[in-house]
Amino acid sequence: MPGRQYPACRQDMHCAAVHKTHNRNHRPIIMKTRHIQLREHQHQLARCHRCPDMQGPPIIGTAVLSPIMLIGQAPGSKEIHLHRPFAWTAGKTLFSWFAGIGLEEERFRSRVYMAAVCRCYPGKQPRGGDRVPAPEEIANCSNWLETELTLLRPQLIIPVGRLAISRFLAFRKLTEVIGDLHQHQVQGRSTDLLPLPHPSGASTWHRTEPGRSLLAQALQRLATHPAWRKVCAEKFEPKATG
Repeated sequence: MPGRQYPACRQDMHCAAVHKTHNRNHRPIIMKTRHIQLREHQHQLARCHRCPDMQGPPIIGTAVLSPIMLIGQAPGSKEIHLHRPFAWTAGKTLFSWFAGIGLEEERFRSRVYMAAVCRCYPGKQPRGGDRVPAPEEIANCSNWLETELTLLRPQLIIPVGRLAISRFLAFRKLTEVIGDLHQHQVQGRSTDLLPLPHPSGASTWHRTEPGRSLLAQALQRLATHPAWRKVCAEKFEPKATG
C-alpha cells in the first residue's frame, strides 16, 4: 500500500521559490560580484609603487564590465595630471577615430574598459621624447593586466601602439598586423584582437600610406564587430547595479 502523500511544507516551498529566483538572477549576481572585484582591483592598483623610475599615480580607466578592452602603451605627462588615459593630443585623435564609427569620447570611456601595458608615466629620454618602459617595468605591471583580463573576459581587445600590440602578437612592421582581425588565445580563451596604430602627433604612420588605408580598414572591421555593436547600442548597460 503506497504511503500517504503529504503536501509540501511551507519551508520546502519557500526554498524552491528562492532556488528558482536565484537561478533566474544568477547572471546579475555574477556580474555584480565581478564589478565589485574590479573596483577592488583598481583600488589596489591605484596604490602601486613597484617601479621607482616611473612617475605616478597609476592612471586607471572607468571600472566598467565591458566586452571590449582597449590596451594602450603607457600614459604621458599630461595624463598624470589629468588622471585619465588618453587625455591629451593623442587621445583627441584616438577618440575622433571612434566617433567616426559611432562612439564619441565620453560614451566610449563609460562603455569600454581602458587599460595599458604600463600605468605610470615612464618619464623623458635624455634626448627628448618619452622613455620606453624597461622590461622589468612591463613585467611589474603585467599582473594588473592579467587580473583585468581574468575579470573582464573580453570578446575583443584593441591594443593601441607597437608596445601594446607586441604584448599579444609577434611582428616586425605595423603593416603586418594593422587592418586585420586576429584570433589569439588569451588565458585559454579564443579572443579577437584588432590592433590600431598609436595616434601620437609625432607619428606620421597613420597619416601616410599605407598606414592611412590600413587604419581605415581596421576601423571598418571594428565598426562591424559584434562587441562594438553591443557597446554602441542604446540599451547597453555597462555596469553591474547595486
